[in-house]
Amino acid sequence: MTEGPGIPEIKAYLNGVDTPNMFGATTLFVKIIGSIAAVSASLDLGKEGPLVHIGACFASLLGQGGPDNYRLKWRWLRYFNNDRDRRDLITSGSSSGVCAAFRSPVGGVLFALEEVATWWRSALLWRTFFSTAVVVVILRAFIEYCKSGNCGLFGRGGLIMFDVSGVSVTYHPVDIIPIALIGIIGGLLGSLYNHVLHKVLRLYNLINEKGKLHKLLLALSVSLFTSIGMYGLPFLAKCKPCDPSIQGSCPGTGGTGNFKQFNCPNGYYNDLATLLLTTNDDAVRNIFSINTPGEFQVSSLIIYFVLYCILGLVTFGIAVPSGLFLPIILMGSAYGRLLAIAMGSYTKIDPGLYAVLGAASLMAGSMRMTVSLCVIFLELTNNLLLLPITMLVLLISKSVGDCFNLSIYEIILELKGLPFLDANPEPWMRNITVGELADVKPPVVTLRGIEKVGRIVEVLKNTTHNGFPVVDEGVVPPVGLPIGATELHGIVLRTHLLLVLKKKLFLHERRRTEEWEVREKFSWIDLAERWGKIEDVAVTKSEMEMYVDLHPLTNTTPYTVVESMSVAKAMVLFRQVGLRHMLIVPKYQAAGVSPVVGILTRQDLRAHNILSVFPHLVKSKSGKKH
Repeated sequence: MTEGPGIPEIKAYLNGVDTPNMFGATTLFVKIIGSIAAVSASLDLGKEGPLVHIGACFASLLGQGGPDNYRLKWRWLRYFNNDRDRRDLITSGSSSGVCAAFRSPVGGVLFALEEVATWWRSALLWRTFFSTAVVVVILRAFIEYCKSGNCGLFGRGGLIMFDVSGVSVTYHPVDIIPIALIGIIGGLLGSLYNHVLHKVLRLYNLINEKGKLHKLLLALSVSLFTSIGMYGLPFLAKCKPCDPSIQGSCPGTGGTGNFKQFNCPNGYYNDLATLLLTTNDDAVRNIFSINTPGEFQVSSLIIYFVLYCILGLVTFGIAVPSGLFLPIILMGSAYGRLLAIAMGSYTKIDPGLYAVLGAASLMAGSMRMTVSLCVIFLELTNNLLLLPITMLVLLISKSVGDCFNLSIYEIILELKGLPFLDANPEPWMRNITVGELADVKPPVVTLRGIEKVGRIVEVLKNTTHNGFPVVDEGVVPPVGLPIGATELHGIVLRTHLLLVLKKKLFLHERRRTEEWEVREKFSWIDLAERWGKIEDVAVTKSEMEMYVDLHPLTNTTPYTVVESMSVAKAMVLFRQVGLRHMLIVPKYQAAGVSPVVGILTRQDLRAHNILSVFPHLVKSKSGKKH
């Protein structure tokens, strides 16, 4: 899980997918070192995605009391070691990562809301905002300290990384055409980029599965190709004379232009080398630069755009931590500036602003975000006058991209096989009931309220379920129900069953235990911990004949649905409430009939899995089978 941006894994976790070792100390260490090395090697990737994952890792480690080997030292922090608080901390950590990458506090909050979080509530809003506020205050303090140049490149640009506020923005009716064109091109290129990247990632998965040596050779090949392209292609560009009106346009004269002489005589600069032989942040500053209509040649921009399209496709997916934000910004800004040159005198908008709009459109076309991207770009560029046209470009790009395929993060989720539940069910899910879905599944495994230890061990060894309905037989029913009815007491988790077996809370006879007995044996920390596998638990033959009272450990208020409910409605309920298990109860309760028909998990509610079971019920609008 260390390669890639880590954002799809965060989306999956916050959607309810529990992937092990996703936010561990090892992952955190590898992400930090790998991201520094990858960005330093001038690979076509950004630090934004890894920073989001790093923030989530820090939050998770704080919430669970530190790494596995040192949790006892941080025992007081384990108050947050529960599902809801850990989910909130990881959401705040991801928003802090975006804020640290772009120095965009409000954009970080909106990114967490729009892109990564599945469940949101009002308390989470101010918590994420507090997290990003702390990040931006600390960043500001370090930037002030580093102004003297003691910290290398850190702090260049201040809190506003790519300032384009030094130019006025005036709109005319004719500007609507190029602005709409930028949005349409961004949506088309973004969806095309997603489609081709999907094919490349499938190929890379086949290569990476062959072993560590193949991973290493693939990464070395991409690194070598990147170095050759970045150093060799500037030889194709013609030297341009320095423009005296642009401060620092001649190499060695200072200023913010960062121009490169590269094989040119004195008084000239190489515009393609200016973009390639520098850091990615400086390349963005150069291509976003305002009041520089003739700074870059058309041929150089085309070469730059084509190179970064290729690098963006072949670099993402190798075994290094990588982000998608900056490569897409570089690609989009190149074609935005090319469009400004093509428009000529038709529009009065500065070419640097066209580059900003191009970057925004390609990001929306690929990632399908709108509100958070709009705020991030405003905080990056410090030009509020861009707000109306930025909003328009983002909406057009997202709408065009949605006509062709999914967002890039959803494609990565699909490739990784993570069971992500979409917000909206498929229309054909209304034609299937949860009872029909339960009929094609293996019979549900239930436990009695007072169960034999041997039966619990057998169930845990022979199944992979994480939740088991608890039923009581022969209870005294309420008035009006037949004698001998079976009661659904609730659901008990696998981790709590393992806890009982490890703590040896056994009884010599069938009897109910008091709640205080359980409280003496288990603390709230014990109930929040994960207790490994059943193979790690030692139970003697004599203990197998003893009993366990599951009533105190059972969740007596599980979410239940009637077997006649449609799968579409059940999926909406499952996702919005954030469930792990959903019990199906019969429509009619009779004596001798089990009070639970089945149990649904997220795997059962995924469209792909349902299609494999009910292909005859799924029809397209034209009436043809899928």
